[in-house]
Amino acid sequence: MKVRIGIGATGQGLSSQELEAMCVSLIEHGFDSIWVSEVLSQPGMDPLVSLGWLAGRLPKLKIGTTFLVPGRNLLRLARQLATLDQLSGGRLLLTAVPGLPRGAERHAVGVLPADRGSVMDVALPVLRSLLSGAATDVPGETGVIEDLRLDPLPVQQPLEIWLGGNLPAALERCGRLGDGWLPAMLTPAEAAAGKTRIDEVARSQGRTIDPEHFGVSIAYASEPLPLSMRDSLRARSRRPDAELLIPVGFDALRSQLETFLEVGFSKFVLRQLGTLGSFDIELGRLAAAVGELQT
Repeated sequence: MKVRIGIGATGQGLSSQELEAMCVSLIEHGFDSIWVSEVLSQPGMDPLVSLGWLAGRLPKLKIGTTFLVPGRNLLRLARQLATLDQLSGGRLLLTAVPGLPRGAERHAVGVLPADRGSVMDVALPVLRSLLSGAATDVPGETGVIEDLRLDPLPVQQPLEIWLGGNLPAALERCGRLGDGWLPAMLTPAEAAAGKTRIDEVARSQGRTIDPEHFGVSIAYASEPLPLSMRDSLRARSRRPDAELLIPVGFDALRSQLETFLEVGFSKFVLRQLGTLGSFDIELGRLAAAVGELQT
């Protein structure tokens, strides 16, 4: 398997200089990509805008995002993704998510959590068709646009869309519609069971998902998490054992990565929790601990 490790940008109000410095450092330390997630109700950069800016500044940088699908105009979204991949020369990595179902995000997304699954089911085939250049019927709030062809198209053909989510419906959707799976906040055993289910569904649909297309987004900490952060993790994930899923220290992180590798997961996005110091020092320590796992 080709092991790749990307770095998740934090939502701590990075300046443009700090964001660029982080990306320069991750390239120098041999990491694969920068990832910017989309949570509308929390601090953080807009992923498509920030990744477009980074792609222009750093021509060697691969750019990734976990992006929201519900609440978006599908034609505008397809054009944004195609343009970003076109202008970056095919460096865009995508994971589509329905959005968090609780807290302020419940209403910020613009689609109630109970309806987001059906929105994803409609939207993903439309996006896939548009991004391939096929004539596509595009549904919208005021009607259907018939036989639309997108121009420009992405450099990558196909422009793969991986999916996130750990719930049974998310696993079914990934098997039916996804090009890969990038979940978060789960154990290696749960990941292995999820992968098995996704492969079963894919086979039932006459599809196969590349064995290389299974990864995990992992939050880690350099020091034990304060009580307030542990409480926040439990509330957000609805798991009483949430803090146990967060490796503390680089030895624990490497051990967790190795366990995920053993069950068939080879792509990782690492996100540090807590207060960041020097990006270069932190990424250097991280590279020393886990960088050699990349093959």
